[in-house]
Amino acid sequence: QVQLAESGGGLVQPGGSLRLSCAASGFTFRRYAMRWYRQAPGKERELVATITSVSGSTTYADSVKGRFTISRDNAKNTVYLQMNSLKVEDTAVYYCNAVGIGYWGQGTQVTVSS
Repeated sequence: QVQLAESGGGLVQPGGSLRLSCAASGFTFRRYAMRWYRQAPGKERELVATITSVSGSTTYADSVKGRFTISRDNAKNTVYLQMNSLKVEDTAVYYCNAVGIGYWGQGTQVTVSS
């Protein structure tokens, strides 16, 4: 069955960095675009970044553009989110998703606080 396992979250000070990973299984990873979403307490889930399946083209929410980088390793069935210059408002649970596949992982908590 489809599984998405996010990891790499934690507590970091403003201005710090984290690298999230999402290990995928149960589907042909290289054929699917992948996305990172986040959900802060009391807010709707927000699309953060997308990477396409073939060309690896990327798009970002305006709120993270220039600070976050999405990437993928098709040999490892893994998608990453490098987060730099973190802000308090980046605090959320982060989820990965395969576009067109209705499964979600458990998410990984990112807390940015001094």
